[in-house]
Amino acid sequence: MKIAIVHDFLNQYGGAEKVVETLHEIYPDAPIFTTIFQAKKLPPMFSTFDIRTSFMQNLPFLNRHFKKYLLLFPHAVERLNLEEFDLVISSSSAFAKGVITSKKTCHICYCYSPMRFVWDAEYYFSQENMNPFYRLFLPWTLSRLKRWDIITAKRVDYFIGISAHIRQRIKSAYDRDADVIYPPVDLSSFYISNEYGDYFLVLSRLNAYKRIDLVVEAFNRLSLPLIIIGTGPYEKILKNNAKKNIKFLGRISQNEVSRYLSRCRGLIFPGIEDFGIAPVEAMASGRPVIAYAEGGSLETVLDGITGLFFKEQTPESLIETINTFEEMEFNPQKIRQHAEQFDKEIFKKKIYDYVSEKVSMFRGKT
Repeated sequence: MKIAIVHDFLNQYGGAEKVVETLHEIYPDAPIFTTIFQAKKLPPMFSTFDIRTSFMQNLPFLNRHFKKYLLLFPHAVERLNLEEFDLVISSSSAFAKGVITSKKTCHICYCYSPMRFVWDAEYYFSQENMNPFYRLFLPWTLSRLKRWDIITAKRVDYFIGISAHIRQRIKSAYDRDADVIYPPVDLSSFYISNEYGDYFLVLSRLNAYKRIDLVVEAFNRLSLPLIIIGTGPYEKILKNNAKKNIKFLGRISQNEVSRYLSRCRGLIFPGIEDFGIAPVEAMASGRPVIAYAEGGSLETVLDGITGLFFKEQTPESLIETINTFEEMEFNPQKIRQHAEQFDKEIFKKKIYDYVSEKVSMFRGKT
């Protein structure tokens, strides 16, 4: 059986790209199709994969201005040639699910979310510092993309959502049912430490919608040590607003990430995420999580056992929860044990079994 993997774009390394990496482990002979690939922004192993890009790969200024090519992505995805493949697995939060396949091809979409910037435009773009000229044309652009997103959902034979939260969103946006398989976390990369620091930790891409700003404001007031790991377009603004008790480490190695996670007092997770890999990585390190009580965190964090929730997305609510957190004790072994259900090896088995079942069903219908 000839298999292809399709991903939106490969120009950053986050949870979705870790899924692609794991899918490649399951199906090592499957080429990876994508719109653009920027090797310097991904781990070196990606350069050893068979990655096939669209015409967008040759466009100028992709490094800084790829978002300005927004309307080209649907066209680029639809021009990917997948005729020779029996199975296509799209890894999609935006465009990859819109690939065009032949009638003999089974298309399974591993969906992180229906397009966030289309379906949650008000929330998503309210946090972005956008040029007024582009904002003027935004409603027309998003309306066009939403129509395309709805139409192309029909090209998928089977949907997998990364959480029950996303299964509901898939149903609401596309009127399609979805099964749930949680994303993979490589638990072997994380461990419980016998040494602890006095700092809290943020591990995130520094995009505006991640709401790291409210963490910075809360810790400015608390004067507690905070370490922020990650980079992104919002980094400069966050640094300018942060006091001396807050340190930014940027992009660091996986070994360093594991060390900081294992020794932190707790991970702060303030955004509305579809699943959220970082909280599971913290719990795999035996460390508790303070998370905003919405989205995928409700499925991964056990309130009072593996962490605490704050109820409002404000610095005041976060401060109140941190004050409660400081009076509590958490059991690292119990936290780690809870995280084990999200291990990468479990994901690989579930995906392999699911794909085998659905391909068999698809062949039975055709």
